[in-house]
Amino acid sequence: MSFGGPQWPQQGPEQQQPYGQTPPPQQWQSGPQGGFQGAPQPGPPQPNPFPGAQAGHTPDWGALADASAARNKRRRGLFIGGGVLAVLAVGAVVATAVVLTNKSNDQAATGGPGPTGSAAPTDSASPAPTFSSVAPLPPPNPMDFISDAKKDKAPLSAEGLFPGKKLTMNARPYQKGATSSTTDCAAVTQGGLGSVLKANGCTRVIRATYVKDGVAVTVGVAVFPTDDQALKAKKQASGGIAPLAGAGVGDFCHATVCLRRTNSIGRYVYLTQTGFTNGTKVTKGDKAVFQTADDLGTFAFNQIYARGRAQASAAAGAPGE
Repeated sequence: MSFGGPQWPQQGPEQQQPYGQTPPPQQWQSGPQGGFQGAPQPGPPQPNPFPGAQAGHTPDWGALADASAARNKRRRGLFIGGGVLAVLAVGAVVATAVVLTNKSNDQAATGGPGPTGSAAPTDSASPAPTFSSVAPLPPPNPMDFISDAKKDKAPLSAEGLFPGKKLTMNARPYQKGATSSTTDCAAVTQGGLGSVLKANGCTRVIRATYVKDGVAVTVGVAVFPTDDQALKAKKQASGGIAPLAGAGVGDFCHATVCLRRTNSIGRYVYLTQTGFTNGTKVTKGDKAVFQTADDLGTFAFNQIYARGRAQASAAAGAPGE
């Protein structure tokens, strides 16, 4: 049975704003009368450019010019020095921005740091997982258990194969009648079936009868030591299983035509005998009879296979198997 970065402006030294040059002091010429030649016309009084100078003293215009030039030189030196510092400061900012931008680009190219900002993990000291090179054994096959009496050790009885008081197949309920179990295989057969069962080593026959709407069926299961023996018995079978009356079911399939079927699975041969409870003979058009035989044959097959599956499952879970 087969089961399925932002762009930094270029900054340099600050642009020098034009500073006014200190105008050279006016050159005054002294005349012989102590007056002034070329003096300008009288106008508003001019502020004293050198407050604190003693009156009556003539300023040293050369010294004053030298002092003014020295001051301008120092001012230019300070300005140039400040410009160099500004250039260095701006260069440092630009360099920092370039480094940060490169770092951002690197992170974008590599996916960036992890969620915690940590560096990418390096080789771990943990050993790599290992796997066994030996493939696991396949689960046991249920057919192995129901094909040989040496492995088929589960209890076998009529109630085990045909439990309960009724069964339902495809929404069709069948009421169970009498059951039986015997080691005298030939005693519960009709025609030449008994001798065939005996010749192939039959060890037991279990029967059960079911009834529905005036149609009765006896299903029998003949047990053999091996599947080879059961298969031979199936091929050689003639006659049929004897109908089993009782438990509310009267005699049927006596001195009339009934439907007989035979099949096997593993070391079991299952057979059905189906007919009307009122003794009417069965014809090819009696769909209810054929349907009943099909339902009970399927039920017997399922019960035998379930027996093998249960033993296979137990063996798979047993330690040391």
